[in-house]
Amino acid sequence: MEITSPYGYGSIVPLEKHYKVLLPNLPAAGGGAVPSFAGKMNAMTISSAEFAVAGRDYPVVFIRLESGAYAPLVVLGLSDGRNLYVVDGHWIADSYVPAFARRYPFCLSQVLLDGVAQADKLVCIDQAYVDAAGVALFAADGTPTARWSERQRLLAEYEGDIEATAQMCAGLDKLGLFEPFTFQVTNGLRTQFKMDGIFRIDEARFIALKAASHKALTEKGWAARIYAHLFSLANFARLHQRAQDVAAAEAAAKKRAARK
Repeated sequence: MEITSPYGYGSIVPLEKHYKVLLPNLPAAGGGAVPSFAGKMNAMTISSAEFAVAGRDYPVVFIRLESGAYAPLVVLGLSDGRNLYVVDGHWIADSYVPAFARRYPFCLSQVLLDGVAQADKLVCIDQAYVDAAGVALFAADGTPTARWSERQRLLAEYEGDIEATAQMCAGLDKLGLFEPFTFQVTNGLRTQFKMDGIFRIDEARFIALKAASHKALTEKGWAARIYAHLFSLANFARLHQRAQDVAAAEAAAKKRAARK
């Protein structure tokens, strides 16, 4: 049996009821400690259900996967390996934390038997978080505790949202709404930063859709997601400003350290 491990996880094992587990405290509103991989991601996948809340803080864009399908993510930094919203191992307060990070150290993993993917996914945990000093997720009679019920609900909702997101992206692709674009920061004639390979919804094509298509998009809730995505693109300016603020703070800290 093979178990696929999500990005950033260490060795994962199926969750057993007798395990005691170290539970991170990472609220959706930020302010909590994050897994180490989250601080090294300048972009993070999100589900369509997160567009409205994530779009208040970050640009929501799309990428094209090797399969040819599209998937949404939030942009969190302007350089590789740097999440500007993680400081000293903590996601800054009052900034939305995607469910991708909040579900850690748990995940629903695809199981392969003799190379064949099984229909049911397995609840797994990063083995490093199985610890005798942790908390029990199940009572002695095997019933789930409130802590596990909360985590289990997050996993189930996230998995369902990811499937719904894939359906939405396939539908938008069928309508020909995706267009490539480039985000670029320049200083005079010099390019300081360039991000390409990303996609957005072509607003003109969206507006030009037939009334029946607009009705279908509205009824499915996809139109609201499209507007949230389009509005969120203004956050590239906020992201650039944050990058400048972080760089200035780090430069000032280095100067203070040099004086000591």
